[in-house]
Amino acid sequence: MGIVKISDLMHDNLRSASDALSRSINAQAEHWMRIGMLSELHPDLCHGDICQLLMRARQAGDQSLAFFTQELAPPPAAPKPARKALR
Repeated sequence: MGIVKISDLMHDNLRSASDALSRSINAQAEHWMRIGMLSELHPDLCHGDICQLLMRARQAGDQSLAFFTQELAPPPAAPKPARKALR
């Protein structure tokens, strides 16, 4: 854990948002960082999609961000045709 220096304006914004959303200032900052990180990693997803991913991870008991690779992995390649059995 460390300290992150932010501008006074950002701190004021965090305070307002945390009051409105019943979060601590630290929890609000972490939420914004998580959403921002996911937005950068997955620019094709909208805010609602990102929130759904976070909700699914929470419901599954996954507190880490490791679910990204599972949820957003490209679909598996088409299965290879079955080989005929030799007689």
